[in-house]
Amino acid sequence: MAETENRPTNFIRQIIDKDLASGLHQQVKTRFPPEPNGYLHIGHAKSICLNFGIAEDYQGTCNLRFDDTNPAKEDISFVNSIQQDVSWLGFEWNEDARYSSNYFDQLHAFAVELIEKGLAYVDFSTHEEVREMRGTLTEPGKNSPYRDTSVETNLAEFAKMTAGEYAEGQASLRAKIDMASPFMCMRDPVIYRVKFAHHHQTGDKWCVYPMYDFTHCISDALEGITHSLCTLEFQDNRRLYDWVIENISIDCTPRQYEFSRLNLEYTVLSKRRLIQLVDEGHVEGWDDPRMPTIAGLRRRGYTPGSIREFCKRIGVTKMDNMVEMGMLEACIRDDLNTNAPRAMAVLEPVKLIIENYPEGERETLSAPNHPNDESMGTRSLPFGREIWIEAEDFREEANKKFKRLVLGKEVRLRNAYVVKAERVEKDEQGNVTTIYCTYDADTLGKDPADGRKVKGVIHWVDAATAAPAQFRLYDRLFNVPNPAAQEDFVDAINEDSLVIKQGYVESNLANPSQELAWQFERTGYFCADKNSTSEQVIFNQTVGLRDTWAKISNS
Repeated sequence: MAETENRPTNFIRQIIDKDLASGLHQQVKTRFPPEPNGYLHIGHAKSICLNFGIAEDYQGTCNLRFDDTNPAKEDISFVNSIQQDVSWLGFEWNEDARYSSNYFDQLHAFAVELIEKGLAYVDFSTHEEVREMRGTLTEPGKNSPYRDTSVETNLAEFAKMTAGEYAEGQASLRAKIDMASPFMCMRDPVIYRVKFAHHHQTGDKWCVYPMYDFTHCISDALEGITHSLCTLEFQDNRRLYDWVIENISIDCTPRQYEFSRLNLEYTVLSKRRLIQLVDEGHVEGWDDPRMPTIAGLRRRGYTPGSIREFCKRIGVTKMDNMVEMGMLEACIRDDLNTNAPRAMAVLEPVKLIIENYPEGERETLSAPNHPNDESMGTRSLPFGREIWIEAEDFREEANKKFKRLVLGKEVRLRNAYVVKAERVEKDEQGNVTTIYCTYDADTLGKDPADGRKVKGVIHWVDAATAAPAQFRLYDRLFNVPNPAAQEDFVDAINEDSLVIKQGYVESNLANPSQELAWQFERTGYFCADKNSTSEQVIFNQTVGLRDTWAKISNS
């Protein structure tokens, strides 16, 4: 077992420690069981880190098992994306990936066993009738007219269901438990339904498929799972989980434990809502960098380490709470501040011409790739008479708080010279198009010789060699902290969640690697988009240099 002082603690780990100490279990076995009907999101990352992290720390195993019991909504592309996400986060599952469909034969046999024990029956009530008979939270349910059908009849009818002799919705197999139970999940739940759909693993072998609550506990038992970890919405379902295990012939008796799901500000983590965002075109796809999916975060430039750190910081409890988006952003800032090399990019360019710089002359300057890490080395910066600077870094007039370039005043170009703005050219609308400056040739890497102080520093790129680039600036997808609480969450979408700008980057980034991230000095952290090419360089903003939303929310 790993050194305990290096492990986080929570109520689940305390349960595991007790189980191991008492000899109840000799080895910890967990599983991560996603349904392949969409992409994983940051909430799943919490579950992944918990299940795989526990297995690693206790030298146990963690299975990746796909809960593939609803073929009508599932697809092999989702299976592939889930495997990629788990691997990208840095985890390895035990042996090959598993599927609930691996156990369809056994699940069907256990359903027959329940029928033979008088604990399941075929119901021909419609979906609406079943719902009406189930009762309410304050009123008990009513027995189905098919509840007391004989075992022989139920076996025959279930065989007909399995043979495809009933249409979808015409018949279902229900567990015979307690229609007066205070827990709705125990009021004779459906455990098998007819569904004529091609399955991505079993093809057309089956036309009856087991329900999740019936499948999940049996799959855990068949795999020898010791601690079945799920979120709090399944707390009541634990009674059904235990009932199924207790009433079938199986040796292993896993236990279910619940923890709070992740709720993150300014986003939605309901798969149904995420599907709606994709299907209705509110985002560009599952990996849109504004999406809270792991694929979207990866495309935006989040690192596996930053997401694992986020999951570590939020912890594991039984208390539901809303996590600030700033906490997630702080994790990627901390990561990239240490590990991302620096570069310069101009997102809203305006031309600056150094009039006293010799025409036709060029030089190569040197700049550190990281101000605090010499091991990252240096890079070359071409420099000439004409450069691009940010339009917002220049004003014709400004007060003393403005530390950038002002007409008649000086500023330092990052890793280069001190320049002074002398005059400007404007277009017909009065916008500055060109800034004419002079430079002090004796200020490369040092202060002016006469002792005058130059406080401001601005970034730039060489106009002759800079690479044109598109910059995609991402903001929060929603305007309100809890969009799910809105009458229609789509109405809360932030129309400015994506702003596209055309500018320039250093020539070093003309063909950037999609495996790296950079801090564009004084701008933010960026990564190359998956669609970036040498003909069209595209950068996605991962996060700004500081949390501007904290200032907004506190103002």
